Parts: sequence; C-alpha cells; structure tokens
Amino acid sequence: MHIAHFPSDAAPRWPRPVAALGNFDGVHRGHQKILDRVKAQADACGGVPVVVTFDPHPPRVVRPDKAPPLLMTLEQRLETFARAGVHGVAVVHFTPELARWEPEAFVDRVLVDWLQVAEVWVGANFLFGRDRLGTFTLLKALGEDRGFRTGNIEPVRYRDFVVSSTRIRRLIEEGRVGESAELLGHYDYLDGVVVHGEKRGRLLGFPTANLHVANELLPASGIYATIAVVGGVRHPAVTNVGVRPTIPREATAEGRLSAETVTVETHLLDASMDLYGASMRLEFVEWLRPEEKFDSLEALSAQIGLDCEAGRQVIAREGL
Repeated sequence: MHIAHFPSDAAPRWPRPVAALGNFDGVHRGHQKILDRVKAQADACGGVPVVVTFDPHPPRVVRPDKAPPLLMTLEQRLETFARAGVHGVAVVHFTPELARWEPEAFVDRVLVDWLQVAEVWVGANFLFGRDRLGTFTLLKALGEDRGFRTGNIEPVRYRDFVVSSTRIRRLIEEGRVGESAELLGHYDYLDGVVVHGEKRGRLLGFPTANLHVANELLPASGIYATIAVVGGVRHPAVTNVGVRPTIPREATAEGRLSAETVTVETHLLDASMDLYGASMRLEFVEWLRPEEKFDSLEALSAQIGLDCEAGRQVIAREGL
C-alpha cells in the first residue's frame, strides 16, 4: 500500500483513484461499508481504491479543548486500510491554515489538482472546509463541475442506533467492550511496549506485563478478558486497567508510579515468558468486574485466580 502526504509529497499519480474521504477513527462497520463501496467502484471503472484522511484529527486543530480521545493511532488506521485491500492512502496534514480553506479550495487543491480523483465517496454526515460548510450536496455539485463522480453511504445501524465513532468511544469509556466490538466489527485494542513495573504480580503468583500504550483512549477501569498478541501469536489473557488500589504505592519520584497513575497490566493464561521490551497488541473481549480494593494481598490473589478462570471461560466461549 502506497502512502502519500499532502502537501509535502509529490502527487501520487494513482490511476483513476476512487477515494473514500473521511477521518475513519476506529475504522468501524460504517467506515468499512464505505471502503467496500470504493473497492467495488474501483473494480468497475478500472481504477484503484484509495483513502483520503487527515492527521492530526481536525478537532485537535479547530477546537482542541473539545477534541475527543482517538480510538486509533494513525499507524493503526493505516494498518487497517492495508488489511482492507486499499491501494493507497493520502494523509492530509491538517493545519490551522487548511482549516480556513473554503470547501471549494479543498476540492480543487487536494482532490482535483493533487489526486486527480475519478470518484469520491463519503459517509452520510460528512462535512468539510471552513466552519464545516462543505456538505455532500456541495461536494456533488463541485464534482459535476470538476469532472469527478460523488457518492455517499447511508449510516450503518446496530440495534436502534447509528454506528459512530462517538458512540463507540462512549461504550469503551464505560467498559462495554463487548458492545463496542459489535459496532467496530473487531475488538477494541491497544498497542504498546512491555515495560518494567513494580513486579508485585509475580509476588502474588500471577506475573503481569505492564504495557506502555500508544493509544489515547483506555477502557474504563476494571478487569477484562483479553487476547494478548506477541510476535504474531495470540494468547488468552486477563488484563487489569486501573490504579491497583490494594497494592501499596511508592511516593511519586522519578521512575515510580503515583497512586493515581492508571496502568494496563496483563497476565497471560497459557504462557510464561520474558516480555520486557516486546511489542504487544491487547484486544479487549469482555469486561469481567470492576477494580476493587481488598483487605489483604491474599484475598487479592484469590480473586485473581477467579478472574483467570472467568477469563478462560470467556475466551473458550468466544472460540478465540
């Protein structure tokens, strides 16, 4: 998959690009429907399916105080586009200057002059340009005038509501990762590197990998059945997201954790290995229970044993 950056890179010159245009945070079921349509249209017209997306996320630039935490990093979005069979991705560097462009300027400079698009497909509620003045109706009119086709995809519904990145964020923030997976079409996941922690889990009989995560949005505090992916191998696991209220903490100092620091710690159920420095992907399958404080480390250890058994049952039930 070819990645081009606007405005720093030369025009990619993809043959008859059929473009999916949007932010695509989470690449959820609604986004996947747009990608499927783009691939089908590209096949029909002899073009190539591409994605046009933005970095940083536009709200970070136009209203940073209200910008939501993102479901995915840019690298995760690019990886997901590649798996979806996209030929190329145009990453538009979103700046305060670009935010002031009129919709016509964006269409002319990016879609027409730089990409030379054959078609552009967006979600039903996509808005663009200064003050989000660009609607699909305007995009369609500009396409008719500039010589490219446009189309929009109706929202995907789950039960009684529309699938959206906003709703998925809310579910994850509430720990409802099973429901978020239904909307995403995949489990919510975190990527990171295993770092040294305080080694308290080992003393409890359940060694854990402390993950320094790249993602912005963490699930709600609690205990989860998870899948840990290390070196391409999937391991059933149980993960604690929270502040570990039963474990005494050192006073804050260089290299130490404060009592308020949220950690992501994972215990592999089927393996024991040295993971320090390893990259790990952590998929959240199901919330098991809230984080709680126990009267003793012995009581905590007993509960962790129960959590591991509950995690095994979830993973077995899901066939993972």
